[in-house]
Formats: sequence, structure tokens, C-alpha cells
Amino acid sequence: MLKIERNVRKLAPLGTALLLSAFGATAAMAQDQAAPAAPAAPTALSTPSFAGPLAANPNPFSVDTTDWLGDAGGKIYITGAVTGLAYWQSNPTHAAPGDAASYMDLANAQVDIQKTDGWLQFYVQAGEYSLPTLGQPYTKSDFATPANFGVVPVAYLKLQGEGDFADFSLEGGKLPTLLGNEYLFTYENMNIERGLLWNIEPAVSRGIQVNYSNGPLTISLSGNDGFYTNKINWFDGLVSYAITSADTLAFVGGANLGGHTGGPLNRGGDYTLTWTHTDGSWVFSPYVQLNTTPSYSVGTVKVIKSTNDWSGAILTSWSFDDNWKIAGRAEYETSSGNTSPAIPLTPALPGFFGPGSAAYSLTVTPSYQWKAFFARMDVSYTATSSGVNGYQFGTKFNSSNQTRLMFETGVLF
Repeated sequence: MLKIERNVRKLAPLGTALLLSAFGATAAMAQDQAAPAAPAAPTALSTPSFAGPLAANPNPFSVDTTDWLGDAGGKIYITGAVTGLAYWQSNPTHAAPGDAASYMDLANAQVDIQKTDGWLQFYVQAGEYSLPTLGQPYTKSDFATPANFGVVPVAYLKLQGEGDFADFSLEGGKLPTLLGNEYLFTYENMNIERGLLWNIEPAVSRGIQVNYSNGPLTISLSGNDGFYTNKINWFDGLVSYAITSADTLAFVGGANLGGHTGGPLNRGGDYTLTWTHTDGSWVFSPYVQLNTTPSYSVGTVKVIKSTNDWSGAILTSWSFDDNWKIAGRAEYETSSGNTSPAIPLTPALPGFFGPGSAAYSLTVTPSYQWKAFFARMDVSYTATSSGVNGYQFGTKFNSSNQTRLMFETGVLF
């Protein structure tokens, strides 16, 4: 049940997590002899991205390096997250370290170091993390970190254009994916756990990315290694347009261009259409997704037949006030095309619940945040339809549903 390939997951909702332009550096303090100095204005960093309801530290710690580095210098911001979680679940599989009826774990112990101004910028995220995902066995953080992207999951250098080229930027390194509508780490998302759709998308890819942003239009193009295969044979593209101040439509697609390394998911493609609407305290973001998986052979033996996976989800959140908020998610995914693997008991991709299966999930997440401290709880239910024994829940992998209660608390500094 522990799919190495699904560990290569979401960061991303649709490209905004990849653009390191600052939303306003710390304002210069006004000062004169007749009045005391005004306090520095809060700074909002665009990375890591937050889908809400949780919010990043609005006034992060920074060090000014202009005197040391000259034109290449500027403010270097240091932020991070330290969070822990506890959960209870029905029908545990015990198929991964930490997947039990109940468990407590360190969810995140991370530091983010970044420079967001000038022509030379960078971002480095380092530390330990777990990646709780609906429909999959929970994997504890000290195992999940080395099994996924290591202690430095995201790190890249960015060259920001200036003058006539101010709308363009180029970045390269370990980049959050453009694909999907959920981010990589728990605190970035509306819910603690990532969803069924996140589970079949890339999360972090090594490569380069070109960005263009002008007014309501954002375009990003990336050549990368897809599901973290260390071979550059994927191409991703994002087009996002703010139709109004409240509505944004985005299409993002990625596919393997050849040299089919890695598992079956890395050999196919991923295509997502997302609409995001904000209205006062409401955020509403439905999206549809198509994953394609070609037939897969080892020598002359066909291991996997070609499949398509259609899925859809609705993410939403509501703010009662500055402290209390609630988020919800509903998902459905179904596999079509050939309904059986060529060889029995090989993984039926991309849905992971057996050939010809379908699944749905419902999640509700109330949360409380006061300054850097937060606490929240997931209540989730995941169920399969036409699931195949050997691919489902429970120690015998034959249970068709799973309920989880998950609690997370910590600080975002």
C-alpha cells in the first residue's frame, strides 16, 4: 500500500507558490523631530504559499545584507513552522511506519530562508515533515522525510528581470510543482491532510522554470523531472487569468515527453482546470483533473494497461473572525479505460484502489489562530466504490472506508 510514487506530491496550487515576488517589503520608517518614528509596516511573503485559513507571520524576521553584497544584497527573511499532530483512524493498514489505530508525531520542524528583492533571489526550505494523505497509510515524519525529498525539500535560485524585463523571471532547483490545487505541507493547506487528487500529482520536481506576470495574466513554463526521477523529461505549463478581482481561472498541464523513467504515473500526464472565487470571508475553489497513464511493459511483458483517471474536488473556507475559521473539502475520483492490470496484483494506477475503482472523500477542518499559534482538527471520511480487495483499507486491505480524526497544533514564526 505504501506507494513510493505517491510520495512525490502537491506543492501546488497553481503556480502562485512558485513566484517569489514580494508583496511589499518592510516600509521605511517615517521620522522627524516633532514625532516618534512610525512602526515598520507588515511584510507578506508569497513563499511558502498559504491557501488559508492559516496565515503566515505578517512581520517576519529579516537581516539586511545590502552593506555586504551591494546590488546583489537585500533583506533575507527567516521564517518557519513547528507543528505536531495526533490522530485516530478506523481500519488502519499498518503498512507504513506510523500507520496505527492512533499515533502522535512531529508534523513539521522547518526553517525557510529567502531573499525576495533585487535581481538575485533565492528560497531554501529545510527540516523534517510528514505528508498525511487521505486514502493512504500514515507515514511518520522521521521516515517520510528521507523517503521523499530529504531534509531540504525545496530550494531554488531565482533571477528576476528588471527594466523592460521586469515581468519575467527564471528559477531553477528543487521547485514546487505547478500542478494541482493543494500544497505540500500541512500548514499551507485548508485541511491538515492532502486529498485524493493530491495523491496522484507530482509535488516537488527538479528543473528550471520561466515565469511571466503582467496584470491579471500569469504564465509559467517548466522543464523538470516530473515525479522526482532525476531525469528531465517532463514539461509543465500554467496559464492563470484574473477575470475579476474576485475570480481567477487557471489551467495547468504536465506530461512526460519521452524516456519513460520512473513508475507508471511518471510516464503519463496531469491536467487541471481550476476556478477560485473569493467573496468577503468566503473562498471557493472547485477544480477538475485528468491523469493519464499509458501501458507499461517490462521487456515483452505488459505490466500495466493504459488508464485514465477523472477526478474533481471543491475546496472552501469561511472566516468567522480573525481567529476562528472553518474549511471543507469534497472529492471524487474514478478510473476508466482498461479495468484490470495485465498481471494480477500489480498496482492499478492512477487511483490506487484497484482496477476500475472509484473513491470519494469528505473533510471538515475547524481552526483557531492567535498570532503565531494555531490549533485545528480534521474530521474526514474516505470510501471506495468497486474497490478491489488487496488495494483498500484494513490489515487485510479489504475494507471499503476509513474515518480519521486528526489534530494539529504549533507555531508559524
